[in-house]
Formats: sequence, C-alpha cells, structure tokens
Amino acid sequence: MLTTYDCDVLVVGGGIVGLSTAYALTRAAPGTRVVVLEKESGPAHHQTGRNSGVIHSGIYYRPGSLKARFAVRGAAEMVAFCAEYGLPYEVTGKLIVATAHAELPRLHALVQRGRANGIPVRELGRAQMAEYEPAVRGIGAIHVGTTGVCDFGAVAGQLARLAEDAGASVRYGAEVRAVGRRASAVAVRTSRGEVLRARALVNCAGLHSDRVARLAGDTPGMRIVPFRGEYFELAPDRAELVRGLVYPVPDPAFPFLGVHLTRGIDGTVHVGPNAVPALAREGYGWGVVRPGDLAGTVAFPGTWRMARRHWRYGAGEVRRSLSKGSFTEAVRRLLPEVRADDLIPAPSGVRAQAVLRDGTLVDDFLFAESPRMVHVLNAPSPAATASLPIGREVARRVLAGLA
Repeated sequence: MLTTYDCDVLVVGGGIVGLSTAYALTRAAPGTRVVVLEKESGPAHHQTGRNSGVIHSGIYYRPGSLKARFAVRGAAEMVAFCAEYGLPYEVTGKLIVATAHAELPRLHALVQRGRANGIPVRELGRAQMAEYEPAVRGIGAIHVGTTGVCDFGAVAGQLARLAEDAGASVRYGAEVRAVGRRASAVAVRTSRGEVLRARALVNCAGLHSDRVARLAGDTPGMRIVPFRGEYFELAPDRAELVRGLVYPVPDPAFPFLGVHLTRGIDGTVHVGPNAVPALAREGYGWGVVRPGDLAGTVAFPGTWRMARRHWRYGAGEVRRSLSKGSFTEAVRRLLPEVRADDLIPAPSGVRAQAVLRDGTLVDDFLFAESPRMVHVLNAPSPAATASLPIGREVARRVLAGLA
C-alpha cells in the first residue's frame, strides 16, 4: 500500500530551536516539505521569548561538549545573522566578577576553560574593573569580549519567515495531542483535529519535550523539571549604574549562572534570574499551579534525588524568591549602591531542565533518535545563542534517517 505524506518532516515546537531546524532543513535539502506545529498563537512564547537576551560566549562550558562547541560557533553566527537581517543586537562584552577570595580559584578555572574554548579572555584587577563598570565591586574579574545581547524573539520570527519563504509551513494554535508511528510514516493529531502524515518527526517541544517523546512511544530516560527564573529591572533613574553585562562567578555544581545584571538592547537593565521550582511547566508565578504537571514532577524519582542532593542551594533560591530583601542582598554583592526600591518586578521565565532518574541535572544538550524521530530533550541556555548550529545538527540527523 502506497503511503500518502502531507509533508516530509514535521517539527513540533515553534521556539527558536524548532524554527532554526525548519530553516536548516530548507537550506540543507531544498524542496524538503517541512511543517512546524506550534501550540501557541505565535513563535517564541516561552523560553525563547522569556530570557535576558544574552548572546553567550561559551566560556562556562566543558571544552569539547556540545554546549561549548555550539555556543562559541553560535555566538558568532547569531551576531552575523542579526546584522544581515537588520535585527537589533550589540556586542557588549561582559564581566565575570569574584566578590570573595574563595571564588578566585573558580574564576581562574573559567579563564582556562575560556581559553581552551578559543574565547578571548582578559583578567582584570579592581582598577581595571572600574574602567568597564565603575559601580560594580569585586576583588577580581575577567572580561569576555564576545558576549552580547539581542532580541531572540525577533530572531525566531525572522527564522520563521525565512523557512516559509523557502516553502515550509508554520502553523500556530496546533498543539500535538497524539503521535503514531509505522514503518513507513509518522502521523500526528493536533488540537485542531488535523491528522498529518510525514516521513519523519522532530521534537523541539522544549518544556514538553519529554511528553512528546512519550507520546511517540519512546522512553526518554529523563524528565523535564521546570525551574522558574524571576527577574527584576533597575528603575529607569538607576539604570546608569550598569553599562553592560555583569555576572557572578557561577557554582560549577549547577547549570544556573546566578543573579546577574544585563543591559538589554532597549537600555533596560534586567537583574536576575534566581532559579526556583515551578509548579507548572509554564508556571511563570507562584500562583500558577497545574496539578497534572506538579504530580508528574513529584512522582519522578529523579526529582527527590535531586532535591536531597541540592536542598541547601534550592532553599537559598526559594528564600530570594519569597523575600525581596534577600534578593536585593544578592544583587548588592555585585552592585552595592542598589536598594530594594530600585528593583521593579519584571516578567519571569521558565527553564526546561532535563533531570535523570538518579537526580543528575543534565548539563549538556541532549538528543535522542529512534526510527523516524529525532528528539531534542535538553536545550536550555545557551540554546538560543547556539540555535543556528543546533538547527543544522538536528537537520543533519533527520535527513540522515531519511536517506
């Protein structure tokens, strides 16, 4: 029996990674029929459109890891992409600042890691720090010149337009409700009641990537545990305190970078985020609770193993979430002039963090393949920065499966 296909490749998810994948497919194999299914009314409604807009250099990531390779390459490509299509961006550089002597060995390790990744890094003393950020205080710092900022939502929109110009179809309001697979085809049913058949499926569903994998009959071996990142903005009359980007020295045990200061492309200075457990996959505030999401997180053994291992760190994050004074104290370690009244609440984001059954926080991008499927199971920061090379990698994998 001859199978009739509605398209060659279905891409589930209209964030920056899904749209980059669709764009890469149309470039790598012109004529490939691609359909992107996005449950929201437009692109970039979740992780892509709810972050600080930082183009990461790749300094934090283990040399040779996918994060390191894709971030370094992706940062340069993102700047070139924004310049080519007239999207707002700025290469600002950033400071990573040590505020205690105990942080100096970790700061030095970052210098070595950055250089191993081919990133220009300059070590600074206190006087040199003041040349970049006069209001910031610390005992030592490094300057990373390749870091910048852009509007990742605008980038996602441009990728959607380019993919559509090349023949792809991007369909909004089309949540995937069921996935079926046979030897010769993949079929999905959407919330619109449509049934679409394709030769292959790519899962770029972000916060719901593990669910889509299970819908497809695969066992991902991990669970997305959502962490909310809460932001403030500096009051407009205090924004001059920060010229560019200022980060603390991160704790290498966690994939979070700590409360940092980011001057965005519009001149607004974002402060944050912290990282607290979200009570829903799209839980952008403590008041957003979805019992099904919460039950799935609580029932997963890895959640409890992670909590036992990292409860002290987590307690500090929750305290800063519930107490503006505690959050302000964390900011003042970098920016002593800030007071609580200078911080204005800003929209939160939710990070889709993959956790293994043993409680390990997955620290690298994670892909999985099965017949006619490619799953992007872990793509948190710096996925937006690295979205162009990630899209090419996913496109390569799906096209190899169709060859």
